[in-house]
Amino acid sequence: MFFNGFLDFSNFLSLFFFNGWSFLETSSTCHGINSQIIWFSTLNSSTMVARTVDLRSDTVTKPTETMRAAMATAEVDDDVLGADPTASRLESEVAKITGKEAGLFVSSGTMGNLISVLVHCDIRGSEAILGDNSHIHIYENGGISTIGGVHPRPVKNNEDGTMDIDSIEVAIRDPRGELVFPTTKLICLENSHAKCLSAEYTGRVGELAKKHGLKLHIDGARIFNASVALGVPVQRLVQAADSVSVCLSKGLGAPVGSVIVGSKSFITKARRLRKTLGGGVRQVGFICAAAFVALKENVEKLDGDHKKAKELAEGLNQIKGLKVDIAAVETNIIYVDIVEGSKITAEKLYKNLEEHGVLVMPKGLSRMRIVLHHQISSSDVHYTLSCFQLSVVCTKKTGATRYQHLGMFHTRNLILKRSHS
Repeated sequence: MFFNGFLDFSNFLSLFFFNGWSFLETSSTCHGINSQIIWFSTLNSSTMVARTVDLRSDTVTKPTETMRAAMATAEVDDDVLGADPTASRLESEVAKITGKEAGLFVSSGTMGNLISVLVHCDIRGSEAILGDNSHIHIYENGGISTIGGVHPRPVKNNEDGTMDIDSIEVAIRDPRGELVFPTTKLICLENSHAKCLSAEYTGRVGELAKKHGLKLHIDGARIFNASVALGVPVQRLVQAADSVSVCLSKGLGAPVGSVIVGSKSFITKARRLRKTLGGGVRQVGFICAAAFVALKENVEKLDGDHKKAKELAEGLNQIKGLKVDIAAVETNIIYVDIVEGSKITAEKLYKNLEEHGVLVMPKGLSRMRIVLHHQISSSDVHYTLSCFQLSVVCTKKTGATRYQHLGMFHTRNLILKRSHS
C-alpha cells in the first residue's frame, strides 16, 4: 500500500545499499513525509549488495528448472522433415488455443510476422496497412520491405493502440489506381503493445478486411497478457484474424520462440518460407519443450505480473519528478516520464539505477519503459521503488552519480547507518 507517496513498511525490516550508502528501514508505518533527519555517509564499494532487478523487458527471463528438465528429456526428430513430435505437439496446442487449423514454430516473433506478411503479400509491391507505432513497422528492421518487397502503409496509432476504422479504410488503395499505386493485400494489428485490443474492435477490422478482399494478421506479441487483462479467451481475441504470430518468449517466459497459426494452406506456405529464411531447425523439439512448459505453467502467473506492475506504477507516480499514466497500465508494461523542469537528469537516473542492479529501458531523453515478468517478486518491486526514490532525490540534489559527502535529508522513517568495513 502507498500513503502520500511512500510505502507502508509496517513490521518490515530490510537493509539496502544504495550508491555507497547503507540505510535501514524501520518497522514503523509512515503516513507522509516525516521531519526526520537522515545522516548518511559513504561505504566501501565492496559492501554493496549484488542484486539485479531486470525490468528492461519480459524477454530477459531465465528458463525455469521445469523448462530445463523438459528440454533435457524432450523427444525429438527432424522437424524440417516434419517429424519432430514435441514441435508438433506445441504447434497443435497453440492452434487449438487460438482456434486455428494449424501452427508452425518459428525462432522469433520477428520471423513469425515476416513469414505471415510474406504469405499474404505474395506479389512484390503489395501493400500492408499497419500502425505507425507497431512493432512490425518500427522494430523489425524493415524486413517486410527489404526481404519481401512489401510496401508498408502506416496509419496513426491512437493512445489505446487502435487505428481508426475510417482511417484504415481510407488507406486501402483503390484497385482502379493499380497502374500507379501498390496493391493493398493485408491489414496488421498488434495485441498487445502495452494496450489491449478488444475482440469487438478486432472484429470490426476483420469485417473491413473481408469487405475489401484483404487478409488480417495479428502480431500477438503479448496476446496472453491481453487475454488475462480483458478476461477474454485468446480464441475470441483472434477470431477475426487469418493469421496470428503468438510469442512465447515474452510474457510467458519461454527461452525461445513463437508459433504462427492459420489455415492449413497458410501454414503449408509458411513452412516453405521458414525454410527460405533459414528458420528450419532439425531437432527443434528440445526448444519447443521449454515453450510448452511456459504455455502450461505461466499463463496463470500473468495476472500477478499485472498487479505488481500496477503497484509499481502507483508508487513511481508518487515520486516527485516522475509521472506515470496509471490508467494506461493494463498489463505488465509501464511507461515512466520525467517531468519537464524537475531537474532530474535522465542519463544520471539511469546510471544510478543500473549501478544498483535496477535495469530499465530508455525510450528517449525523458521516458523509460519498465516491463514486469514472472521472475520479478514483490520484494523486487519494493526494492525498485526504494532505488528510484533515492536516485531521484540525489540526482536532483547533487546532480552526481556518487554521493561523496555527508549530509541530511527530510523524508520518511528511514535511518541511515554507517557501515564499518
